[in-house]
Amino acid sequence: MRTRVPGWRWRHNPLRRRSDVVEAWTTLVVVLLLFLVAPLAGALTARWAHSEAQAAAVSQRADRHSVRAEVVGGIPNELPTVQGSRAHTFRTTVTWTEPGEGRRTATARVPAGSRDGDMVTVWFDSRGRNVPEPTDAVAVWQHTVTMGVCATAGTVGVILLGRLAVRHVATRHRLAEWEAEWARTEPEWTRRRPA
Repeated sequence: MRTRVPGWRWRHNPLRRRSDVVEAWTTLVVVLLLFLVAPLAGALTARWAHSEAQAAAVSQRADRHSVRAEVVGGIPNELPTVQGSRAHTFRTTVTWTEPGEGRRTATARVPAGSRDGDMVTVWFDSRGRNVPEPTDAVAVWQHTVTMGVCATAGTVGVILLGRLAVRHVATRHRLAEWEAEWARTEPEWTRRRPA
C-alpha cells in the first residue's frame, strides 16, 4: 500500500534530493504556464487571425460582385466537384444581361442539379473571373476559433513536452544521487569494505 505525503518535495527532509526540488518547481511553473500562457497565446492568435480574416473578407466583398445568370451550357455527365466545405458544383456556361454592356456569357461554377434555363447566382471578381462567394462572418469566426484553439493546443503540447523532458532529466539525476548516497551508506549496512 502506497502512502502519498502531499508537498513532500517542498519540505526539508533527508530523503529529498535537489532533483526533487527542481521537479517540484517545474510542476508549479508548468501549472502557471498551462493556466496563463496557453490561453493567452490562444487569445492573441485568435485576435490576429480574426483581424486577418476580417480584412480578407472586406477585400473580397470590395472586389467581387454577384449576378443572376441563366444556365445555358450542357450538363456534364461526370460527378460534380467538392471544394472544401462548399456544396457540389460543376462548370457550365451561363449568360446574363449587364446594364450598359448588354448580354454577357461566361463559364462559371453552378450548384449541382442546375438545369438549362435555371437562374443561379454566380460571383465574379473585378477581372471577370468566376470566383467563390466572399467569405461571410460565420467563416471569419470559424477561422478565428480554429486558429485560437490550435494555438492553445500547440502551446499546451510544447509545455507538456518541456515538462516531460525536465522530468526525464530530473529522474536521471535523482537516480544518480540515490546511487551516490547508497555507495556511501551501503558499507555501513552490509559491513562490507568499499572497494
